[in-house]
Amino acid sequence: MAEMKTLTPRKIVKELNKYIIGQDEAKRHVAIAMRNRWRRQNVKTDIQSEIMPNNIILIGPTGVGKTEIARRLSKLANAPFIKVEASKFTEVGYVGRDVESMVRELMDVAINDTRAELVEQVKAKAFENAKHKLLDQMLPPPKKSFTSENSDVDYEEKLASYKRTRAKFLKKLEDGQLDDRDVEISVENAGPPHVEVFSNIGFEAFDLNIGEMISNMMPQKKDKKAKSMKVPQALAHLQQAEETRLVNKEKVMEIAKDKVENHGIIFIDEIDKIASTNKDNKTDVSRSGVQRDLLPIVEGSNVPTKHGIINTSHILFIAAGAFHTAKPSDLIPELQGRFPIRVELNSLTREDFEKILTIPKNALIKQYEALFKTERVKLSFEAEAISELAAYAADANEKMEDIGARRLHTILSTLLEEYLFEMPETKYKSININKEIVVEKLSDLVKNEDLSRYIL
Repeated sequence: MAEMKTLTPRKIVKELNKYIIGQDEAKRHVAIAMRNRWRRQNVKTDIQSEIMPNNIILIGPTGVGKTEIARRLSKLANAPFIKVEASKFTEVGYVGRDVESMVRELMDVAINDTRAELVEQVKAKAFENAKHKLLDQMLPPPKKSFTSENSDVDYEEKLASYKRTRAKFLKKLEDGQLDDRDVEISVENAGPPHVEVFSNIGFEAFDLNIGEMISNMMPQKKDKKAKSMKVPQALAHLQQAEETRLVNKEKVMEIAKDKVENHGIIFIDEIDKIASTNKDNKTDVSRSGVQRDLLPIVEGSNVPTKHGIINTSHILFIAAGAFHTAKPSDLIPELQGRFPIRVELNSLTREDFEKILTIPKNALIKQYEALFKTERVKLSFEAEAISELAAYAADANEKMEDIGARRLHTILSTLLEEYLFEMPETKYKSININKEIVVEKLSDLVKNEDLSRYIL
């Protein structure tokens, strides 16, 4: 998180603008929340542990950028991130996922990310070690003989000759001249068998790893076996083994735990689905139960995982929901209080759709241009065609369910379907999409509301 020192809220918003169009208020709030985390880390007094994150509720229809804002924010800050759906959780005592599983999942993500980072740091050293281990297998060093009177002189001569030969082989190995050669290397036994435990009882809630315990009770073989493979495969295998050896497991756990507890982000989608809209309805009892189970996690509590106890006090929670039928005030008061910042995201307009199609780094038109390029076809769109596509998307969202920017996926897929299907067998060199082609392909479809409900 060293980069966070230079990531001011203004810079965070600027980075988010590369991928997300509009929603300036939401971007400002998440940028401030992220900067506040860096500020807390740099508070020198005991009050540091008392500064709690300002959790956020993003309110708006699907496809307007709620999830994308949280995901891009986590990538920007290099923070562990997971997205969960509130509607998938059940109250404690019922079969299904319990709310604590989100913390366990976040820890697993952090461990994988941390291990990958540490492996990257030792990759060069592991590769060098692997090359020398491979040469040891291909050219075993000479052994000293104790039978001859001139054993020391003979050994020194053999050693000098060995070093010259080894240097030549190392050069050939680095130049790829040995790639076609088969080599036999010693491969360590995989160790105890891995055991996965699938159960609705919720063993993962305990601070232990049942699968690991069962594995440890099974007989283990520590022998090595010789395996023949090509030099590049042998080198890759030895490098992987070296990377595993060089990366300290305890250090991975320690860094991952710190990342989760101080920088982790949990995005809870569909939180409106667990809001109790009818106080007399018995089906709302389970929804309230999930909220009550969620409350201590958001407030800050110790959650047992197979990697140790995780404190959730400083994890940033970003909740989101359409809130069509429910309102944030329908959540239990205690949970409302733990999400002090509420931001309403706007529905996307025609102008927004035009920008979404062209401006972001991952804009849909750029994606399709890259796909067409794989078939050696140049795809281009005229400005009027893009404007017409945006108009159709806005019109479809207005007439039917508002699914935001996702409508562009269906419209572009329908527009380009014929080209995507025919392209490999035709001799297209370039395809230019103009307004006339857009109108021809989509006008009848949009006018026919019954048909557009199925296709668009």
